[in-house]
Parts: sequence; structure tokens; C-alpha cells
Amino acid sequence: MSDVHAGLWDTDNMARAANCGAAEAAQTQIAELTADLKDALAREAGLRRQKDHMLQQQALMAQEFEHRLINSLQLIVSLLSLQSRRAESPEATEQLMTAAKRVGAFERVHRQLHHLDCLDTVELKKFVVQLCEDISIMLFDPDTPHPIVVEGAQIEIPAALGVPLGFIVNELITNAAKHGQGNVTVNLETTPELGHCLSVSNSGPGLPDGFHPDSRKGLGLSIVQSLVRQINGRLQVLQGPGPEGVCFNVFFPSTAGVRA
Repeated sequence: MSDVHAGLWDTDNMARAANCGAAEAAQTQIAELTADLKDALAREAGLRRQKDHMLQQQALMAQEFEHRLINSLQLIVSLLSLQSRRAESPEATEQLMTAAKRVGAFERVHRQLHHLDCLDTVELKKFVVQLCEDISIMLFDPDTPHPIVVEGAQIEIPAALGVPLGFIVNELITNAAKHGQGNVTVNLETTPELGHCLSVSNSGPGLPDGFHPDSRKGLGLSIVQSLVRQINGRLQVLQGPGPEGVCFNVFFPSTAGVRA
């Protein structure tokens, strides 16, 4: 073989060897990347299983907490009611019963909204109807029914608004039952100009002269005003719906949020 042919042969062999080496290196690199990817996927799957387990544990703990909270609130209502029957003065009896009713209202609202934890919105009219049924049982003698009528539009609201609106309804109906007469009407409306409006009205004695919500020292109305501010709303108190009676209007925007 001539020196030229020998040189060409060596060059080809070196090229083949280089190509083989590069191919082997590439295969090795691919194998290493594949192994790393498999390890990463395995770790991710393990983290997902761990996360799912933690979420399940949190859900179970939340359910247990809700169950214990509702039972505790029911126990507090029972104890306050029992203590009111043992009170030595009518004033103490009334205060204890008022406290029992308010704790009971919290328990009812909490129990109803507990079933809506997985939802983003609440149908307000349905929620108010269910709440008013419970309030009616708490406030009125079943032998002498005192109906609470819920009228108006079906309105979808963010679920977070359900709690403050539930308390507002409870306080206004409690106030109407205490000071008014006849039926209590809850009305729901929505307009592009004013947003949503929740109103509670009743017949009976009208507003005293010079009445203004900010000048009242009652706890119930103070609670309502605080809750209305939380939902960025506005409280309006009017004479009506007839020559006698009072109407409380709570306006709140369609996109209302809940402030701390």
C-alpha cells in the first residue's frame, strides 16, 4: 500500500472512530438525561401524592372543625336559653335570650354556608329563604305563625358575601319582629344603576321623629351598619311600605367584595 493510500486509510479510520465516539457520547448523554427525567417525574409524582394526602387530611380536619364548631354553638345557645329561664330580672332574661338568638343566627348561617365551600357563587334568594325559615322558628311562636315573605329576583353573588348578608337579614328581621307588626317582607332587586338591593320591611309603628341610623345606640343596628360597610354597601332607612311601618334598604355593588 502506498504512503498516500495508507494516510487516507488512517484518516478514514480516525473519522469513523471519532463518529463512533461522538455517537456513543450522545447516547450516553441521552441515557443520562432520560434517567434524570425519570427521576424528576418520579419525584414530582411523589410530591403530588404527598400534596393530595395533605389536602385530604386538611379536608378531614376542616370537616371535623366545622362539626365541632356547630355543636359548640348549639351548646352555647342551649346554655344561654337555660340561663335566661333562671335569670332573676326581666332585663337579664331579655339580654340572655337576645344573646342566644344571635349565637343561633351565627350557627345557622355558618351551617348553611358550610355546604357552599366548594362554590364560587351563591343564589341569594334561595339562601335567604332557607335562612328566614330558621329565623321564623327562632323568633315566632309556632302556634301563632308570623310569616316572613321573601320576594324579588334571583341574584347570584360571591359566596363570601353570604355570611355578612345573612347576619344583616337576621338583625333586620329580629328588629322588625321586636318593634313591628304584621308580616315581614324581604325583597331582592338588582338594577344597572344601583347594583343589588336587599330590603326588609314591616308594618307597625313608623319611625320616631328625627330618626337617623347613625344616632341610634342599639347593638342590632350597629351590627348592621358595620356589616354594610364590610360589603362596601349603603344603608337606607325609609318610612313604609305603607302609612305605617319601616323599610331598611341595603344597597351593595354587583361586584362587591368583603372587607376585613
